[in-house]
Amino acid sequence: MPLPAPSPVSGREGPQRPTPTPPRLPGGQAPAPAPRRPAQLPPAHATLICVAMPALAISTDQGQLTGRGLEGFYRAGRRLLSRCELRVAGREPVAVQARMLSADRARFVATLRPSADGGPDPDVIVERTRYADGTERIILRSAAARPLRLPVEVSLGTDLAELGAVASGTTGPELPASVHDSGMRWSSPAGHCAVTAHPAPADALASAGLLRWEVELPPGGTWSLELRVRPEGAGPVRAVGRGMSQSLATASAAGDDPRARALLDRSVEDLQALLLRDPEHPTDVHLAAGAPWRCGLAPAEALAAARMALPLGTRIAAGTLRTLARRQLVGKGPRAGMIPGPLRNAGPHLPPGCTGVEATLLFPALLAEAWRWGLSAQETEELLPAAERCLRWLLAAADDGGSLPDPYPGGPARCETQAHAHRAALLGADLLEAHGRSGGTDLRQWAERLRGTFREEFWVEDRTGGRPAAACLADGRPVPLFTGGAAHLLDTGLLGSGVLAPGLLDKVQTEQLARLLGGPAVDSGWGLRSLGVREAAYNPFGHRAGAVRVHETAVAVAGLAAAGYEKEASALLRGVMAAAETFGHRLPEMYAGEQRTEGGAPLPHPAACRPAATAAAAGVQLLTALAGIRPDAPSGTVTLRPVSSAPLGELGLTALRVAGAPFSVRVSRLGLAMVEEAADGLQLGV
Repeated sequence: MPLPAPSPVSGREGPQRPTPTPPRLPGGQAPAPAPRRPAQLPPAHATLICVAMPALAISTDQGQLTGRGLEGFYRAGRRLLSRCELRVAGREPVAVQARMLSADRARFVATLRPSADGGPDPDVIVERTRYADGTERIILRSAAARPLRLPVEVSLGTDLAELGAVASGTTGPELPASVHDSGMRWSSPAGHCAVTAHPAPADALASAGLLRWEVELPPGGTWSLELRVRPEGAGPVRAVGRGMSQSLATASAAGDDPRARALLDRSVEDLQALLLRDPEHPTDVHLAAGAPWRCGLAPAEALAAARMALPLGTRIAAGTLRTLARRQLVGKGPRAGMIPGPLRNAGPHLPPGCTGVEATLLFPALLAEAWRWGLSAQETEELLPAAERCLRWLLAAADDGGSLPDPYPGGPARCETQAHAHRAALLGADLLEAHGRSGGTDLRQWAERLRGTFREEFWVEDRTGGRPAAACLADGRPVPLFTGGAAHLLDTGLLGSGVLAPGLLDKVQTEQLARLLGGPAVDSGWGLRSLGVREAAYNPFGHRAGAVRVHETAVAVAGLAAAGYEKEASALLRGVMAAAETFGHRLPEMYAGEQRTEGGAPLPHPAACRPAATAAAAGVQLLTALAGIRPDAPSGTVTLRPVSSAPLGELGLTALRVAGAPFSVRVSRLGLAMVEEAADGLQLGV
């Protein structure tokens, strides 16, 4: 049965531009058509997105909610309120500042001159604080020397549209309002919503959705208003992240570079805001892929983000694994053992890939590494059968030469898929044998066969020293493109005693790959491009054709550092740190791969999720990679392999979690690491 194509909201990997002629693979073969999506998504790059899953509040920097584009309060994928326009003394306040205060809260400041003859200076300050949970607080402050009598009006409206309809521009007109209690109410076949105001308005006009107050402000006085937006019969949002502080909230960074602390704080905050519960098993939490487009479970992204976030604890990993194990395909047939996932666009040169293949390979790797970080023996044992099914599928799906097609069956053998498969086999074998399960020998033998195949068939020789092919087609021809996905070849995974699993490349090929990843073709100065600038169809905004994907950049930094190529790792790290600063340290999932210039800033991608789970988790991985933390909780050891060049200077990381207990480490300016806090009995490995 074919896997479903993604919806505009829950399965989007990146935007697509319709092209009149489909691109062709090298040799003239046309790729399969990409999943259909809206021709153009509303731009999200200039919005302020407050997140406390399952709730969102999306605003422009003007502060007013006008009903245009994505603006509004959302809960569980439905827009509860699209319009909330404030007027004071018949005028719209002049917006002067908008900024995020936290992942779930934004503040907007505007000013007003109530009378035309009062000179150029504003004498009323209007402050609005908007929360993801559907609350808005409005404060008027007078700086006038005389008492002010001000009529205040709030105009409200909604369409109760689903986010997918908002994204595709098919929302329909606003619904008629009715006066309800101390506010307004709207109804449609899709549901009911109410806005309540405190204090209650002096007047309400349902036909215009208008609430009115007469406000008297003495000199220096203030007046406040609170609006609450709720689905009828529902209470305030109880964000999942509020109960996760023990695992996430206290992790912090300090040191010579203040950007490290800001990045880790915002990354942890965004991960908390993106947490969701499995509705049928509410104790299990996982990460939504990102806001505003992908507010549900995307298996591959949820697993990848949980893996990068392991230094913050294993609870997200365990919840994600259990949630996906319940969705695993069982029984008989060629897909038995797979974690289902939609197809996604793979750029201009390859047919759509299958996120289900990636998720199936990430599942056993995440379980194996979570066990090393401190996942309990009981939880590991409970999840082992699902991991075994993933690994059996891997061996059955591999072709005669040992490589794994993606999508399965019949797709090309992608470079990064082989990296995922090789890591899953070796980490899976290690995990199974440590728990007395059979199958480890078959997995290691297959991995050895894949190494031979990859080094011969996927390596394209050229005058510069060669490169890994982006993929090999079914007839054996390589696709000789260099993509950011090659960074996954350096991400081999963690075995016992702090040892990393071997990779698909030999020593010479690894050195050449490091040189390429550090070269100007893919290092934009802001991070790793997804496609080199010299390749055909390069597009700095193409999410698989040249944009910087933060997840891949973090993978490259960690992989290069672990392999000993610190110069290349440090350059990419500094680039993405500089980019993070321009984005207020809330990294989007991707941004344009334009070359960095002196005094410049990275160009935002108008359709990128921000916050995004993989980007937020990448912030954690980028910083913890500098300390080179390699735990082996089952054996009671942790090994440190810090980046000796200390690219951010001295760096302290506190309140991480290893073996279920707080773990703190400091890296000096000389690149020496020292453990400052650890679980009782945890020994430093060598």
